[in-house]
Amino acid sequence: MPAPYNTNTTTDELVADYTPLIKDKVILTTGISSDSLGGFFVQSIAKAQPAWLILAARNADKLSKTAYEITTANPEIKVRTLQVDLECLKSVCDAATKVNSWDDIPVIDVLVNNAGIMAVNYNLSPEGFESHLATNHLGPFLFTNLIMQKIVKSKEPRVVVVSSDGHRLNPFRFDDYNFDGGKVYNRWYAYGQSKTANMLFAISLAQKLGMKYNLQAYSLHPGVIWTNLGGHLDWSVEFAELNNADKSLGNREGWKEFDAKPLERGAATHIYAAFDPSLKANNGAYLIDCHVADPLVDTVKPWATSRFEAERLWRLSEKLVGQEFSY
Repeated sequence: MPAPYNTNTTTDELVADYTPLIKDKVILTTGISSDSLGGFFVQSIAKAQPAWLILAARNADKLSKTAYEITTANPEIKVRTLQVDLECLKSVCDAATKVNSWDDIPVIDVLVNNAGIMAVNYNLSPEGFESHLATNHLGPFLFTNLIMQKIVKSKEPRVVVVSSDGHRLNPFRFDDYNFDGGKVYNRWYAYGQSKTANMLFAISLAQKLGMKYNLQAYSLHPGVIWTNLGGHLDWSVEFAELNNADKSLGNREGWKEFDAKPLERGAATHIYAAFDPSLKANNGAYLIDCHVADPLVDTVKPWATSRFEAERLWRLSEKLVGQEFSY
């Protein structure tokens, strides 16, 4: 029995403990690039000899670079790349069709929906959805469901959805998810809405597929890690705006400062969510610092843990992507 994990747990510690659980698995991860959480996650688990690492991202050059780094360090690992722009539903459909056509990879054991954007200016996706909503939720929602037949062929299928403590910044705005065409747009509210959606999505997957297919689904907050996710932000300005948004939702203290983690601690909860064997009793849970989040200690907003809201979002998401998924 491994020791309890916490905020200081590293990816190497977890890979050492979980090697038998990672070995020979097929893992598909979105949002892959060097020096990112997704990139560090796949490079870390490559040491445990999974059967396949499927790397998905929008940027083909970043995909190729990460694939080369992995195969150079681990020549025996089979790696395949998948180009997909999660903001564009057509790109998502094309990518899913490609995955489903791979006869040599009939099963996907773990899907890690890691890709995302944070606090960008107002913009609409090709299908007309606010960009955080499209990239962080609708794209992953559609992609996950379109490749679900490969996922549920696994003996122990898992879906991980990378959310954030930022879910505290907004509940899902069912009556105005597009911010009135940008007229009432706040980049932090938009980010918060999408991170709430991530948590509700994991709950729905666990509810709908847990009993029938033995599927486990988890959302997580990796912590604050300085990656390219926030590289476009001027924190001397944005920190005040972030705190104003936070306090407007009733979070009185706001963020006093960021307790940033290095990548080897930041990606640890990804590994915990993807492979920990003791999580099954908490299917659908939100994870933080390599444990199931405790609402009495950790920030867990009720709007992101409601089964009613999860079902409501599932139905809306089906309507927005133009496809229904019944399990």
